[in-house]
Amino acid sequence: MLESAIAGKIKDAVDAGFDEQVDFTAELVKFPSRRGREHTAQDFMAQAMRAQGLAVDRWQIEVDQISHLPGFSPVYTDYDNAFNVVGGHRCENPKGRSLILNGHIDVVPEGPHEMWTSPPYQPRIDGGWMYGRGAGDMKAGLVGAMYALRALRALGLRPAADVFLQSVVEEECTGNGALACLARGYRAAAALIPEPMGDSLVRAQIGVIWLQIKVQGIPVHVAYAGTGSNAIDAAFVLIQGLKELEKMWNAERFDQPHYADHDHPINFNVGKIEGGDWASSVPSWCVFDLRVAIYPGDDLQARQAELEDCIRQAASQDAFLRNAPPQIVYNGFLAEGYILQGADEAEAALGWAHGEAYGQALLSHATTATTDARFFGLYAGIPGLVYGPRSDAIHGFDERVNLESVRRNTQAMALFIAEWCGLEKV
Repeated sequence: MLESAIAGKIKDAVDAGFDEQVDFTAELVKFPSRRGREHTAQDFMAQAMRAQGLAVDRWQIEVDQISHLPGFSPVYTDYDNAFNVVGGHRCENPKGRSLILNGHIDVVPEGPHEMWTSPPYQPRIDGGWMYGRGAGDMKAGLVGAMYALRALRALGLRPAADVFLQSVVEEECTGNGALACLARGYRAAAALIPEPMGDSLVRAQIGVIWLQIKVQGIPVHVAYAGTGSNAIDAAFVLIQGLKELEKMWNAERFDQPHYADHDHPINFNVGKIEGGDWASSVPSWCVFDLRVAIYPGDDLQARQAELEDCIRQAASQDAFLRNAPPQIVYNGFLAEGYILQGADEAEAALGWAHGEAYGQALLSHATTATTDARFFGLYAGIPGLVYGPRSDAIHGFDERVNLESVRRNTQAMALFIAEWCGLEKV
């Protein structure tokens, strides 16, 4: 491991640049980088990477170049503004191990702004927390990775191996941004993703399926409602059937070593619903979007078949739907679960770095979310370490990230880079 004197200097260098890091994070949070609108935030990241001396690769994702690859998820919107940015540090004579630092720039919709304490894209700091959409998930972590490299440079040092800082799109809906990085040829001995995981290492993550169910009905005047077929009512029948399947899948957790002690690892979430055209007409249509979790190791096609069978069985309870079955469209995540394996050396280096920064042992946990780590671990043979700062209310109102946790996490990342890649003078 690194000499304690060098480790101390690295931590001090992170601290010396931390005010600037916080300011940069706040500027990045100001960009409303929801899906389809990430390009201006990516330009901002590309400019910062160039200023740091990294070789910038900015490119538009082409669906036909990745749609045949393992891990690809169905696209539900255009890719006109889907740009990835990678800042590369290339080492002429590598002495250490290469590394990918990966983070996503996209954020989820903020919901009604009046339900936030302060506007979601006007970051504010209060009580040691930075508030704003994307502050936690995951702009603070992405910026932390960049400033971890910058702290080394401030000491006149750089990694003694190739390092690729990836700012990707599409993590919140498909993961195709990370997949596009693999398709472009980026490989390394390990990948580190500073997602907001509470200063803990992710040991396992669930898989995710997104599907949209379209229900038909028969419209009539509400005065004669009994002669029609209410598509919204029928949708609720389908949702009730799916909730029963959710219970069955959760009962399988006892066969899952990483989720056996979790009360409810599998969540079926109706995240969006709309239907009907007129309050006094029986609705002829209803569409709802569903997010479904699956266990690591589950077969995606087999789980899809179970979902489709459940929907068919529930539809059979409705006289109209028996002959007009719901349409099922997969329009986002088709993501396998992932268990971190074969990463003993990387875990040891990260554990040491965490101990130096936090003064305590690194803990690990299984998450009921998914991350881009699956692409590295499942499809490229690259251990995907997910480890980031403490956040609160991600995807909710008043999302926030703890700045003391960000500072220590940045120290840990800088120490991990130094230990994993080795160091040389600039």
